[in-house]
Amino acid sequence: MVSSAIRYLRDYIAIPSVNPMGRADVAPEITGERRYAEHVCAQLARLGVDASVIGEGERRSVIARVETPGAIDEVLVASHLDTVPVDGMEIAPFDPVLREDRLFGRGACDTKGGMAALVAALEHVLARGTLRRNVTVVGEADEELGSCGVQDVLAHLGTNRPDWVLATEPTELRIANQHKGIALARLMAQGVACHSSNPGAGRNAITELAHAILACEELHEELSQRPHPALGPGTLSVNLAEGGQAPNIVPDRATLRLDRRLLPGETAADVERELEAALHRREVKHVRVVDCRTEKGPLGTPAGHASVTACAAALRSCQLTDEPRSVAFATDAGVLAEHGIPGVVMGPGSIQRAHTAREFVEVDQVDAMTRFFIALLEGA
Repeated sequence: MVSSAIRYLRDYIAIPSVNPMGRADVAPEITGERRYAEHVCAQLARLGVDASVIGEGERRSVIARVETPGAIDEVLVASHLDTVPVDGMEIAPFDPVLREDRLFGRGACDTKGGMAALVAALEHVLARGTLRRNVTVVGEADEELGSCGVQDVLAHLGTNRPDWVLATEPTELRIANQHKGIALARLMAQGVACHSSNPGAGRNAITELAHAILACEELHEELSQRPHPALGPGTLSVNLAEGGQAPNIVPDRATLRLDRRLLPGETAADVERELEAALHRREVKHVRVVDCRTEKGPLGTPAGHASVTACAAALRSCQLTDEPRSVAFATDAGVLAEHGIPGVVMGPGSIQRAHTAREFVEVDQVDAMTRFFIALLEGA
């Protein structure tokens, strides 16, 4: 017999909620999270839960709060609504197929399986009247790119913040209490344009940028000497360089875009200072950092934190592995931690299946996540 969670997951997969990722070529009929947010909102309303759809246009999120007298604490469960685009998929992305105990479809494991398990568990616990933890249910937009949905959620919460967060990314039902964050930086080289028949009359911005790239490579090597015990070193990757106007003009401007993976405790301000110091050491005088910002913060929740111990207890009650670990990918848990809501990441499915041409989640993992949520909400 197919469980409630799997029925709900089928419904969710069938609702396209593609994040356009800044592209203009993604069909509008499959983009945006509004339809999925409205579906979950209506589902929660049928359970007697007061839920709201927040945000603007098609980039909507859903949020609800369920309270019980004498609650142990309050957990925010965040399961992002957006999926990556569907280019090159080898299965019908929005036609869920159950085969060999796997459910196939875009978002099956990243992360619609987590939301399905939560709603099924909440339905069970509310029907039995056994809720022992307050829970804020969040389905946020835009996790795959800029996390605008989390910002909408934080604005909606105001000062009424939960004690901790559980973000339902695919970890194969393992608690993840640590991950790196992401900072993005843009460097600009300023040159002097002239005709390329006499390049000495100008200053080549691309050449200046080349010196900056070497400085960044040296900084990356320096970072490799400062590893985190669980996450390894922070990294710096030069990913995009642009400049020049024409083959016969010495360029007066060029830009460089960098990806810096942050360790717990590191900030975008730290990254900007490091970059400026690296440029100074190499005497790169005509390149400056024009923008440096955190896209997703790192997560560094101590193993003894309430979020870890509560999830571990619920896992043990389900005869599942309870030892915390780190993961390589960044999540909205890091964004929430930056805003004073610490927590963990945990969900059904493998990150190796996310974003793939044949994305799927194991049925038994979704059902196990449902049992975990029941135990967690009942205060196991």
